[in-house]
Amino acid sequence: MKVSARNQLKGIIKKINKGDVNVEVIIELGPGVEITSVITASSAEKLELDIGKQVYAVVKASHVMVGVDHD
Repeated sequence: MKVSARNQLKGIIKKINKGDVNVEVIIELGPGVEITSVITASSAEKLELDIGKQVYAVVKASHVMVGVDHD
């Protein structure tokens, strides 16, 4: 797989919540570290997603902001 996005996070599908139009895919990146993606049901079907399958969470954004808590 080659894509131009720099942020490619490899993980394993932990859970899939199917809706009528969209699918919520929870990907475990490491122990206790998860990221959630919402994609179309047709995309999930085309990708043949299933629990335990190795996937990539690909993050493409023009801006990534950093925040801190105030004391």
